[in-house]
Amino acid sequence: MGALDEGHYNVKLENNGGVKLGGFGFEKEVETLAIEEAVKVLLEGLGEDINREGLKKTPFRVAKALREGTRGYRLKVKDIVQGALFPEIGLESGVGHAGGEGGLVVVRDIDLFSYCESCLLPFKVKCYVGYVPSGQRVVGLSKLSRVADVFAKRLQEPNRLADEVCSALQQGIKPAGVAVILQCLHIHFPNFESAFLDLNHQKSFKLLVSSRSGVFENEKLGIWHEFLSLIKPRGINILDPIIRGSNDPSWCPFHYFSKIGTANAGMVNAVSSIIQSLGEDPLREELVGTPSRFVKWLMNFKICDLEMKLNGFVLGRTDSLISNKNEEHLQSELNLPFWSQCEHHLLPFHGVVHIGHFCAEQVNPIGKSLLQSIVHFHGFKLQVQERLTRQIAETVSPLLGGDIMVVVEADHTCMTSRGIEKCGSNTATIAVLGRFSTDPAARALFLQNIPDSSPAG
Repeated sequence: MGALDEGHYNVKLENNGGVKLGGFGFEKEVETLAIEEAVKVLLEGLGEDINREGLKKTPFRVAKALREGTRGYRLKVKDIVQGALFPEIGLESGVGHAGGEGGLVVVRDIDLFSYCESCLLPFKVKCYVGYVPSGQRVVGLSKLSRVADVFAKRLQEPNRLADEVCSALQQGIKPAGVAVILQCLHIHFPNFESAFLDLNHQKSFKLLVSSRSGVFENEKLGIWHEFLSLIKPRGINILDPIIRGSNDPSWCPFHYFSKIGTANAGMVNAVSSIIQSLGEDPLREELVGTPSRFVKWLMNFKICDLEMKLNGFVLGRTDSLISNKNEEHLQSELNLPFWSQCEHHLLPFHGVVHIGHFCAEQVNPIGKSLLQSIVHFHGFKLQVQERLTRQIAETVSPLLGGDIMVVVEADHTCMTSRGIEKCGSNTATIAVLGRFSTDPAARALFLQNIPDSSPAG
């Protein structure tokens, strides 16, 4: 579906580039209702009660987030570019001001996100666009980022995204050439079992891709290398391999789910319905396996019974942790990784957990591996960060003597892929029990132990 073609939905294009979906009638649109029904099927497949508080509005929130996140299908590049081309005397094809060669224009550090067509999870994009004006005209700089956003707001793959942005700009503004480089960062969730075994799990997968046209393809002119030199200070190493050519589906770290078991047929059909409601063809070659992969990943967050698994340990260890309060010292377990799924938008969030407690030097605290297991048990389910923090504190309290402080730091993909679309934001939450509830000095002492920059991503 080309963005240069006519749109498929009635949308309102705001002055700041935003899109309003159907105004007050959005809730009643066929596509929204279809996605809501599909989300209910997914929630029930996870063993959830779709009528419980916290999940009642999740189907609508998910539908809204997905439709906003794929609004590029409903926008046209020509509507963005038309009216944004300005005459600039002295700019001829391949000739810049004062007769100099080039006239290169570069816009750097454009933060975007897109939904991976292989797994339906968002991935972050840092975009760099360059072009050489021709025909004595330049385009408004903000339009370069808006054109890139049109194609990012679709189910995408990095190479195709770069090619579509490059091609659309070449057709839309007819410059001497266009260059596009994308730094793509895809979250890499472990599955439930491997989270306990792989202590060095790679949390994200990075890919550098490019596309170019016109004068940028002529190596003798050197303009491509000038473009690379201008973005090198932004962290792009011109010696790094830049992928070009055919699409590589293996770039998605969730592709391995294709080989794991079978997925619930009803849930798979629900995801296919969502893809179709977004304006895509679920039978397109690149999307055929997507519903099954998404369902297999989502089942990591199916409700499990933590109490039964920990009951024996709690009964066997609580008494041994009773000690002389006067001999207690602050102990800290820092940077325990966790992975979870936001119950409001069905989007992942992940980060680290810090646990502080008091114990006597003569008593060995429980092993870090058990604390990590508790974190994973509470993480691998539909959650909100505030509840996750409280549940971890309440679970470890009888194991560690009752004086507990838990700090959770997390990156939420719902902050980058919907709403304010704020890249780089991070959220911290705190839960305190026992002595930490009434002792500000104890809380301050523990907070001082937390690294200034904890690895949440």
